[in-house]
Amino acid sequence: MRAPVLWTMTMTTLLAGLALAGCAPVDGGSSSSEETRTGTATEGRPSRSGAPPTVLTEPPSRPTSPATPSNPPPDAPLPSATVSPFEPPALSPEDQADVDRQLILAAKANDPTRVRQLIDAGGNVNAKDDLQDSAFLYAGAEGFNEVLQLTLAAGADVRSTNRYGGTALIPASEHGYVETVSILIAAGTDVDHVNNLGWTALQEAILLNDGGPNQVEVVRQLLEAGADPDIRDVEGRTALQNAERLGFTAIADLLRSS
Repeated sequence: MRAPVLWTMTMTTLLAGLALAGCAPVDGGSSSSEETRTGTATEGRPSRSGAPPTVLTEPPSRPTSPATPSNPPPDAPLPSATVSPFEPPALSPEDQADVDRQLILAAKANDPTRVRQLIDAGGNVNAKDDLQDSAFLYAGAEGFNEVLQLTLAAGADVRSTNRYGGTALIPASEHGYVETVSILIAAGTDVDHVNNLGWTALQEAILLNDGGPNQVEVVRQLLEAGADPDIRDVEGRTALQNAERLGFTAIADLLRSS
């Protein structure tokens, strides 16, 4: 019975010696290491054969194209910004007529806040009432300058005319509204337009007022804007002849020097 024990001890000693020598078991016995199963060394650990450790590295990455810069080159054209103009809401014909009517009433009441609201609601500053007054024409004729500026900003037609066939500049000149005249001239109103009565702004500034300081200033502005002093009224008189006839010395002097 001792022979099997001795044989077992001998085999155990032999196997231990082989292990110390770095050799794998002859019978290919099981091993817990991954190298036994795959035949490769694991990262950073020497193999049982004593070969230098194999270090696994990341595979080389593919070259990538250079990133596109977020800012264009200095000489590249910049995209143009498109600003959409204000567009009032679309209204039915009935609603449009009602808003336009309210707008004219607000202009005649010299109510800039309400005028602005109604313009934003789609009111047409060129729409006219039964008297042929629009918000623009009435504001110009009456010297409501804030309302006038709002209507001009909303696209007022400076060529539009009232029931007398005159532009807003003609009654403004008649009334001696110095600032209003300046606004309308700057907006491009024709200074030589003749109304149905045969008068220009220059003629009305003389014929229908008192020749005072405001009228003198209005005449000055009109002349500087290029008004023609030689246009005659229905009686065949020039602006100078009317000024002399009415005794408006300061205005006559301006006309002579123009």
